[in-house]
Amino acid sequence: MKLDGKTAVVTGGASGIGKATTFELARCGVRVILADIDEKGGAAAQKEAQAAGLRVEYLRVDLTDAASVDQFAEQALKQAGRVDILVNTAGWGRAQPFLENPPEFWDRVIAINLMGPIRLTRRLLPPMFEARAGRIINVASDAGRVGSLGETVYSAAKGGLIAFTKSLAREAARYNVNVNCVCPGPTDTPLWQAVPEKLRDAFIKAIPFRRVGKPQEVADAIIFFAGARSDYVTGQVLSVSGGLTMAG
Repeated sequence: MKLDGKTAVVTGGASGIGKATTFELARCGVRVILADIDEKGGAAAQKEAQAAGLRVEYLRVDLTDAASVDQFAEQALKQAGRVDILVNTAGWGRAQPFLENPPEFWDRVIAINLMGPIRLTRRLLPPMFEARAGRIINVASDAGRVGSLGETVYSAAKGGLIAFTKSLAREAARYNVNVNCVCPGPTDTPLWQAVPEKLRDAFIKAIPFRRVGKPQEVADAIIFFAGARSDYVTGQVLSVSGGLTMAG
């Protein structure tokens, strides 16, 4: 797929699904602004991409800090003029019983997985409306569709992101801006590696394909929503979970 001349912002682009998406978009001819709190990882990803002849620039952002999000958006728009594609990939959580969650844990989970994407979208959306063109792809989770044991607040935040996607899609359609959502199931990312082995084994046994997903497999779904083949698709949720969840 060719997306020459487009500019994208990908949050969480230093690793996992975000990095796979960053590189795939860049291979499609997109100039990608990689957003991440991980300065070392972001700089390394930028260097790796540029060595391969890909247009990737790293800018730091802390999605838990409204001022940082504002500063990032201002710099991104200054560098690019307008962002054509926004991929809200960054996410964070930890498997833990709800009654063991301290309130500061809830705040961080909601800030990264819900309020961060909302704030960044709000800052980057007006130029899309003005141009009457744009794509927003939110990366939620199947935990937000059907729930997940030990991830209660994470599921709530991701469920909120799904609802945000659907509602914004209704508002944005009149401006020819598509808003869609990709919901990964268990995927081989740094967050997955932090899940206790016993829980990982249980997930794999429950997946019809008997394996976890690859970041590239999720990136491929994101690319579909970023390109012309989804011109008439908005407000939709696509699960990439190996059949783990099949709810309507």
